[in-house]
Amino acid sequence: VQLVESGGGLVQAGDSLRLSCVRSGRTSSSGYAMGWFRQAPGKEREFVAAINWSGSSTYYSDSVKGRFTISRENGKNTVSLQLRTLKPEDTAVYYCVAGRPWSSDDHYLHQSYDYWGQGTQVTVSP
Repeated sequence: VQLVESGGGLVQAGDSLRLSCVRSGRTSSSGYAMGWFRQAPGKEREFVAAINWSGSSTYYSDSVKGRFTISRENGKNTVSLQLRTLKPEDTAVYYCVAGRPWSSDDHYLHQSYDYWGQGTQVTVSP
């Protein structure tokens, strides 16, 4: 499985941005949850959002809940993350992930994801 992110960039605080991730290498998305993590310079990698394989359940960190929206199109092997009301503290490299979490709680854990993209930079200026 390969994951390729796109859509990062430099924006101002309050702006919006849409990240996309295309999954390739397998023809079926069955069973694979997908999501996003981010890592800012000097900080730990942190969970951002995830969506289960059917798209029926979504998960968000408290810091982005209400501002970010994750969605997926299984027919296009794509997962997207809509970022709204961006803040300077959202500045980070955003990584797309895919994996098979065992439970709802496991969607928040980086250990649940076997596949990671190369990352796309999001920079939010004050």
